[in-house]
Order: sequence, then structure tokens, then C-alpha cells
Amino acid sequence: MAKQLLLVRHGKSDWGNLDLKDFDRPLNKRGKENAPEMAERLINKGFKFDLIVSSPAKRAKTTAKYFAEAYKTDQIQFEEAIYEASSKTLLHIINGFKDEVDNVVMFGHNPGFTDLANELSDADLYNIPTAGMVLISFPFDSWAMVSKGTGEMVFFDYPKNSDEM
Repeated sequence: MAKQLLLVRHGKSDWGNLDLKDFDRPLNKRGKENAPEMAERLINKGFKFDLIVSSPAKRAKTTAKYFAEAYKTDQIQFEEAIYEASSKTLLHIINGFKDEVDNVVMFGHNPGFTDLANELSDADLYNIPTAGMVLISFPFDSWAMVSKGTGEMVFFDYPKNSDEM
């Protein structure tokens, strides 16, 4: 069974309170609107997943919760290492996924996510905007085999993308 990885960058965050640590920044109004909208688009594409993995940073966690709600699940696995991760660290996390899991949605941050999408596939993305998603598929049965250039970008979507099919 091929593997599919959906990278979702957290929604737009709120910079209103500058005393907050970066980790604790919440989503702003737009972020709270975009996340459910993107989850809805995903459902309309017929995408299903076996696992949600998220950075524990507040803005990523909240974005993940919107997707989980849309899919009527409350199963989210938090992975500390996703926060502020380089593409190398992210790949290490991906290589550690259990092989019985075929489709994973991962919520996190830039620049790591954009770098990762570009390294794993032919994506050639300049930037994954907030609440943007990139689906990459791999022709393997094992996540351990995922490495640079082994994936193929299936789609790239983001809130301001009006070419939405």
C-alpha cells in the first residue's frame, strides 16, 4: 500500500500579544476561519487519513483540532520535535511512523514544512501559506523508505487558491 503524507501549515496566528512566547501564540480570526474551510475542502476531495500528528504549539494544535472535528475524530498525536523542526528532523519523524498507517496528516510550521515538501517531492514551492496543505504520495509500504526525492506531489492547496476544483 502506498503511503500518503499531508503537510498542513498552521492557520494564521495572532501577534496581538507580544508578551506571549512564540509557542503559545493562538490563531487569529482568519486562522480560525481558514482551518475549518481547508478541512472541508479535504473532505470534498475524498481524502481520508489514519493518523493526525501535530506540533504541540498552540496555533498548530488548534488547526489540527479543526481538522479532527471536521473528520469527527479526537485522536491527535502530539510530537514535540515538529515544533521549530528542520526538514531533516521532520523526515526522521516520518521515517518512524508505523507501517500499518498509510495516510498521515501532519500539522506544523515553516520554513521546515516548505523545505520538506520540496525535498521529498518535485513540488518546487516557494512557500506554503498559513493553512496551506501539500499532499505527497510515496510508492512504498514502509515509511522508513521515504527519503529525498522519493515522493510525488498530488496537490497543493491554500485558502486564497481560487482554482479549487
